[in-house]
Amino acid sequence: MSGPPTVIECLDNPKVFAPFFVGASWQPWRAFMKALFALPMDDAELALYRHHTERQTAPTVPFREAALVVGRRGGKSQALALVAAYLSCFRDYEPHLSPGERATVAVIASDRKQARSIFRYTLGLLEAVPPLAAMIQDATADTIILKNRVTIEIATASFRVTRGYSFAAVLADETAFWRDENSANPDLEIFKALRPGLASIPGAILLNASSPYRKTGVLYNSFKRNYGRDDARVLVWRGTTLEMNSSLDPAIVAEAFEDDPISAAAEYGAEFRSDIGEYVSRDIVESCIIPGRTEMMPVSTVRNYVAFCDPSGGSADSMTLAIAHLDGAHAVLDCVREVKPPFSPESVVMDFAELLKSYRLSRVTGDYYAGEWPTERFKTHGITYVRSEKSKGDIYRDSLPRLNSGTLELLDIPRMTGQLCSLERRTARGGRDSIDHPPGLHDDLANAAMGALLLAGSARQPIKINPDAIAIWSRQPVRAFW
Repeated sequence: MSGPPTVIECLDNPKVFAPFFVGASWQPWRAFMKALFALPMDDAELALYRHHTERQTAPTVPFREAALVVGRRGGKSQALALVAAYLSCFRDYEPHLSPGERATVAVIASDRKQARSIFRYTLGLLEAVPPLAAMIQDATADTIILKNRVTIEIATASFRVTRGYSFAAVLADETAFWRDENSANPDLEIFKALRPGLASIPGAILLNASSPYRKTGVLYNSFKRNYGRDDARVLVWRGTTLEMNSSLDPAIVAEAFEDDPISAAAEYGAEFRSDIGEYVSRDIVESCIIPGRTEMMPVSTVRNYVAFCDPSGGSADSMTLAIAHLDGAHAVLDCVREVKPPFSPESVVMDFAELLKSYRLSRVTGDYYAGEWPTERFKTHGITYVRSEKSKGDIYRDSLPRLNSGTLELLDIPRMTGQLCSLERRTARGGRDSIDHPPGLHDDLANAAMGALLLAGSARQPIKINPDAIAIWSRQPVRAFW
């Protein structure tokens, strides 16, 4: 045999990976591997390929990029680990590396804990095959250094940590759920940062694998552009949990569909959710941002400052405050403050009260939280705390027309921008939309900012009287005005 073995030859070899991928449940994944690497398929595999890609023609050239839209427990992690182990050990990257440079196989997930699942599968495969175990020079909790100038490494989902590498492969896990409050579109930014590092090594592969979520982001964009197209550059493979892993108990999936059909259709049925959409596009938010403006100091000519507070007990969520004013038709955000937990609520209230007074404010509006304590604590410092008549969802809903019309002026604060752009609009079964942050994230800054801007937009402008007119009126007899 000339050249390195194919991934299928490794899968079929009892001395390599065959003992770890046994049974008919792995047949769809074999078909995927053959499609990814453009290997010959038999009739059954070609039928699987056509079903899961909606393409008709078998590939003749290996893919550099693939998107796996696969239900939970469908075997994604094991499949990605197989690709990582194969590419790390059975390809020679030395001709493409500069002195001292190493080829990197990166496992990227929303956090290191999530990425360790694929990483441990990969390490387990290497350690279980003696010739591959002998290639391991060193291994830590997040890095495997091989003797062939290849490093397998965990990386978190951040565009900052993916620069400067020469990638032999990037395995991106659960990308539909990548979230970052400091970034409006973390998955798009990360993939943009990754691609230059993949360009320097011929045959480098980018795998984007996830169960689907809402119809935005890298995974959905790739699906929309490439699924079912024979001429598409990216291979998109879509499969339900039971299609990709027939060994899973169907009762588990059936119970999930009984409990929540819409959620189960995404998690196990590989369907993008139609009941969850973005609250506002990034383009609209950025059009409202005044570049470089992070805060506006109080000025004597502004008489209509308003403030909104999102309180917190100090252990889980941030406590935030925003101040805004109305300038003609525009509601202008002047200042925002965020104090992240843990903190002393009493100390934060005192600091916020001083800030409010610097804007000549003796009143702040806030949402319902923890009974009466915000009212009592602000009162101690000379500030009247008024509970908002609107819920958080109502504030977001009522602010949207002003965002879309460009009559809001936002501060240039990336964390606030990220929170606004990550907000989700969910359609409940009763038909009424709710707007909130995604699971695991926060919207404390966005809530305070939109609350203050909405208050400013509804405030009355002070009446401006021309001083010259006052002088003229003062000299006229009363009857001149009738």
